[in-house]
Amino acid sequence: MFLFFSTLIWLINNLSESYVSTSNFDLEYVNVPEGYLFKGAMDNELKVKIKAGGFQLMGFNFKHAKVFIDLADAQQKDSIFYIPQSVYRKQVERQLSSSMTLIDIETDTLFVGMLAVVSKKVPVKPNVEVNMARNYLLDGKMEVQPDSVTITGPSEEIDSIGVVRTKKLTLPDLNADFSETVQIERPKELRNTNYSISKVELTAKIARFSEKVFEVPIITVHFPSDINVKTFPDKISVLCKAKLKRLKKLEASDFEVIADYNQLKDGNTDELKLELRKKPSGLHSVKLEKNSVEYILNKK
Repeated sequence: MFLFFSTLIWLINNLSESYVSTSNFDLEYVNVPEGYLFKGAMDNELKVKIKAGGFQLMGFNFKHAKVFIDLADAQQKDSIFYIPQSVYRKQVERQLSSSMTLIDIETDTLFVGMLAVVSKKVPVKPNVEVNMARNYLLDGKMEVQPDSVTITGPSEEIDSIGVVRTKKLTLPDLNADFSETVQIERPKELRNTNYSISKVELTAKIARFSEKVFEVPIITVHFPSDINVKTFPDKISVLCKAKLKRLKKLEASDFEVIADYNQLKDGNTDELKLELRKKPSGLHSVKLEKNSVEYILNKK
């Protein structure tokens, strides 16, 4: 025990004294100037000679200390960015404890890679395959939150980018409202481009729908006053898809189907094309049973 405590006291006394030693600092580059993207550095470790207490030096031998290099102090010559030792040495010294002294640094200049970039805001477009359950439909548009993303990168990469898409999402047999988080697709060719967000929330309302057929009279327009026209048939079936509550409020008079005389001016035709000129709002779809009808013309 006497030998153990004697050795311990001797060790403490010796480690309390100051020594000069070579150590390694891990470098972390921070504060990238606005308008630039940090691409890396030639040196990620710094070999230094420091004067410090034995306890501190012993700690460095077990784990490298980390020091931060402020890129706001970087200088530029042509396309090369660098930080002279006279500049970054002061940064390192400010991060050392008062009991430590920086004597020498092996690396003369730190060379860093920075790329000039621009930013622009583009919309996010969902890449979704929606398979609805029978008698169900999307009630309105699919919502994307946030609906846009800011991309930052070299102009040659992002100038042609007009929209950003989500990763493919398949939604089978939907019969209820849904909300899904989807990652944004990042093309491999945009190696130097950053995105302000990495994912979006997709939401949509799902409604049950029904179908109803309305018999709507065919209206002939622009025919000369001295000509009688008769279509066969004189009414056309209009198939509507909408929520049941909406369908109950509809009548045939809410629709207007026309056959225009002007289409005959280009030459003889056996049938008149039909046009749905008027339809109410709030419908999922409206379809004519036939797109044309036969007709006869008679002089008055």
